[in-house]
Amino acid sequence: MDMAIGGYFELELSKKSNLFPDYLALNSARNCLEYILRLSIYNNIFIPYYTCDVLLEPLQKLNITYEFYDVDFNLEPIFDFSLLKKEDAFLYTNYFGLKNTFVKNLSAKIPGNIIIDNAQALFAEPVKNIPTFYSPRKFVGVPDGGFVTCNLDPSITFGKDSSYERMSHLLKRIDTSAESGYGDFKRNDKSLENQPIKLMSDLTKLLLMNIDFHFVKEQRQRNFQFLHDKLKKKNLLSISYNHDSIPMVYPFRTKDPLVKEKLINQKIYCASYWPNVIDWCSAEQNSHILAKEIVALPIDQRYSVEDMEKILQYV
Repeated sequence: MDMAIGGYFELELSKKSNLFPDYLALNSARNCLEYILRLSIYNNIFIPYYTCDVLLEPLQKLNITYEFYDVDFNLEPIFDFSLLKKEDAFLYTNYFGLKNTFVKNLSAKIPGNIIIDNAQALFAEPVKNIPTFYSPRKFVGVPDGGFVTCNLDPSITFGKDSSYERMSHLLKRIDTSAESGYGDFKRNDKSLENQPIKLMSDLTKLLLMNIDFHFVKEQRQRNFQFLHDKLKKKNLLSISYNHDSIPMVYPFRTKDPLVKEKLINQKIYCASYWPNVIDWCSAEQNSHILAKEIVALPIDQRYSVEDMEKILQYV
């Protein structure tokens, strides 16, 4: 009722479909984890070495102690689950959106302890009654936002975030180039650090409502399958690909340190998952090896099979 009538026009974004109508939409994935922990009894959490360092933020805010565990070369925990206590949480990442089956099995094994990080698996169905969080900006062009599903507490209320000041990299990439917006991307990404929990902004919600997620799913699967057919014999990472998986990238593990450099020289940009891992653990540990050897080949909805063929030329 307080909205203005008339005057200059805004971006004309339609309200089509809501990706997760039943989930709580917050301002970032790390704050979704904080929300889960605020509602829990956990005072300690086990997290993988092979993860993003931003996940430490909510632990430090809440003074929750944490311990690291390594993963094997199938991206599964090396861990004695008999050590878990009632007050311990165990965080597992659905790596690259490819570990759906393992997530279900592990959730059944330790249902009272597990938290699922689906930041790399936007379309993975949550396991019933298992706290799970998502990060849409890993999959589509939005400035921020996260989704969480768990035993929500409707009595807890938050203010609403605003996102217009984090939009410059998205707009520059359209009007100028990816390279010109990269500095803005890093600044906007940094602006998410240590933010209080807020509801997802209206801008981010509307942007998400305008995305054809059916196309997003199909194109990602098509591109992933094309690369996998060509590279699976050379890929040192064993991939069990189910057709219900919607991958984030194609994780190509190679001993050749020049592959990523070759791709970047051709303006084929591959994100690093994750630079902090190199500092967290020794060179002999699996997580360190995976962080150095996995090249995250882009397979997202912006690209066609012809683009995948270009990637193959340099891999």
